[in-house]
Amino acid sequence: MSRFQAYPPALREVLEIFAENPADRNTMLIDYSDQFVSVPERIATRPFPESQRVPHCESESFVFVEALSKDEDPTLRFHFAVENPFGVSARALCAIFDQTLNGQGLRASQIAALPIDDVVPTFFGANVSMGKGQGLTGIAAVMKTLARRYAGAPRQGAPSKGA
Repeated sequence: MSRFQAYPPALREVLEIFAENPADRNTMLIDYSDQFVSVPERIATRPFPESQRVPHCESESFVFVEALSKDEDPTLRFHFAVENPFGVSARALCAIFDQTLNGQGLRASQIAALPIDDVVPTFFGANVSMGKGQGLTGIAAVMKTLARRYAGAPRQGAPSKGA
């Protein structure tokens, strides 16, 4: 049994690949970074609101959430912006989350309940610097915080574009 059983299948699979192939970590992260897609203009435009900024992230990352339904526990879609052109790690993590959490039918309550302790060390290694680790963990923490705002809260009107 995988130590990543608490994660949704798509994210679990990527975590397992990274855990089983630590020598390939840098190559995989660069590949994911190259796949990063920034937040579409229909969701947010520059300058991005400070309320969406990830605390402690050296790469000036922002997280946005879109409720895809109006029910009390909607399916969510997350969007990301990474302003630092050298923010390879932040772009990689955001691309992984985009590809493994978005489009998976996950409800707000499921995202809010995700454990995040294994994510950064598995993707970036146990010796990631404190500053980088805080920023990367912050991306996941902001996603969980935004999801908690939607979990159990009835929606009115059109799906939301932010938090």
